Amino acid sequence: MSAQLGKTFPEGFIWGAATAAYQVEGGANEDGKGDSIWDVFCRRKGAILGGRGGEVACDHYHRWQEDVGLMKEIGLQAYRFSLTWSRILPEGRGAVNPKGLAFYDKLIDSLLEAGIQPWINICHFDLPHRLFLEGGWLNPDVSRWFADYTDLLVRTYSDRVRHWVTFNEPNVMVMKGYWNGDHAPGLRLPLEDCLRAAHNILLGHGRAVQAIRSGTAGRSSIGIASAARKCAPATESPADIEAARRFQYEPVEGCVQNPAWWLDPMVLGRYPEDAVQHNGSSMPRFPDGDMDLIAQPLDFIGYNCYGGPYIRAGADGSPVEVPVGPGAPKQGAMVFAPEVMYWAMRFHHERYHLPLAIMENGMHQNDWVLLDGHVRDPNRVDYTTRYLRQFRRLADDGIPVVAYFHWTLMDNFEWAAGYSTRMGLIHVDFETLKRTVKDSAFWYREVIRTNGANL
Repeated sequence: MSAQLGKTFPEGFIWGAATAAYQVEGGANEDGKGDSIWDVFCRRKGAILGGRGGEVACDHYHRWQEDVGLMKEIGLQAYRFSLTWSRILPEGRGAVNPKGLAFYDKLIDSLLEAGIQPWINICHFDLPHRLFLEGGWLNPDVSRWFADYTDLLVRTYSDRVRHWVTFNEPNVMVMKGYWNGDHAPGLRLPLEDCLRAAHNILLGHGRAVQAIRSGTAGRSSIGIASAARKCAPATESPADIEAARRFQYEPVEGCVQNPAWWLDPMVLGRYPEDAVQHNGSSMPRFPDGDMDLIAQPLDFIGYNCYGGPYIRAGADGSPVEVPVGPGAPKQGAMVFAPEVMYWAMRFHHERYHLPLAIMENGMHQNDWVLLDGHVRDPNRVDYTTRYLRQFRRLADDGIPVVAYFHWTLMDNFEWAAGYSTRMGLIHVDFETLKRTVKDSAFWYREVIRTNGANL
C-alpha cells in the first residue's frame, strides 16, 4: 500500500457522502407529508426482509442537527441527499406543504454553516403515491409534473444550492419497480410498458435540467447518478479491453440495464440502435422532438460503482465473463472488482466526453459496536482504498474527475433488504437510534484532509 502514498486527487476535488430520503428520514406520517410509493410498498406483506419499513429509519427528520454535526466531525466537504417529493407536495402536485419545504431549508442552512456543500438529488426511487395512482411513470404527463416539482425546488433553494442530480439509478427504478417488482411500486409489466416508463423518466430528466438552467439564481452544476452494467477487462490487452467495452454497452434483457440506454439519449440525443433493434416489436414509438428535449447539456456524469465481472475476449473477440472461484469476495451478486471503477468510467468518458463523479461507492457487512465502544471495520477501509486508487488512476490519465461520495453516510433502511446489512460510515442502533462513528469514518477523514495522499 505504501507505494501509492503521496499522490493526491486534483485541486478542488470534492469529498462527500450520500444518503436517500426514504432510507434515513423517517417522519413518515408527520407535518403534512403524503404517502410515497415506498410508504405503501413497505406495508405489503413480504415485500421487505424482516417486515420493517422506513417509518422511522434513522429518524434523520428529527436528528438532522446531530447528523450534520457528525458530518462536520468526519470532515465532509459535500453531502448528497434526496428530498421526499410527497413531503413537499403531498399529492405530488398542487398544494405545497410549507413544513416540508422548511425541513430542507433548515438542513441546507445547517450544512452551509458547517462548511458542507449541499448536493440535491431530486429523485432517488421516490414518487408520491397519489401520482402513482394516476399512472406514475407511465402517465404521459409525469415528466411535466416532475419538471414543476423541480422548478419549485430551484425557486426555493437555488440561492444556496449549486449542485443538482436529476435521478439516481433510473435503470433500477424501472428494472426493479416495473419489471421485477421487488422495489416500489412492485409491478411486473411487459417490456413495452417498462420502456415507456424509462422514456418518461428521460423526458423528466430533460425537463428538470431545463427548469434548473432557467430558474437557478447563479451558476449551477447538473448531472445524473447513473449505474447499470459495468465491468473490467481481465487483462489490459487490446482484445480484452475492447471485449469489455462491448460487454458494457451491448443490449441486455429489458435493455434498461444497458447504461447506453440512458446516457446515449441524455448526451448524444439518441437511443443506441443495436438496443432498439434488440427490443423489436416491444419498442414503443415516440414523437420526433423528444430526443431534443432529453439531450440537455450536462456538467458531469455521476456513476454508482460497486463491482462487476471481469471480461476476456473469446476466440472471435466476443466478450466472455471470467468465472470467479469459490469463496471469492462479492457484494451480493456483484464481484469485488476495484478495477471496474477505472475501466467502466474510462469507457464512459471516451464515449461521452464529460467530467466524472462517483455518486455511490461502498460495501455492506454486519458491523456492530464492540465492548470498547468502537466499530472496527477494516474491510471497509481496505475496500474503499482499492476503489479510490482506481478512481485516482483516471485523474492520473488526465480524465477529469470532480467528486467522490461514499455510500453511505450512516447505516440505514436498505430498500427490500430492510435492515439486514450495514453500509454506513456511522453505525446506527436501529432500536435506540444511537449513532457511533466507525473506524472507517475516521480513516475517511484523513483521506479528505490529505486529498487522497494517504491512500
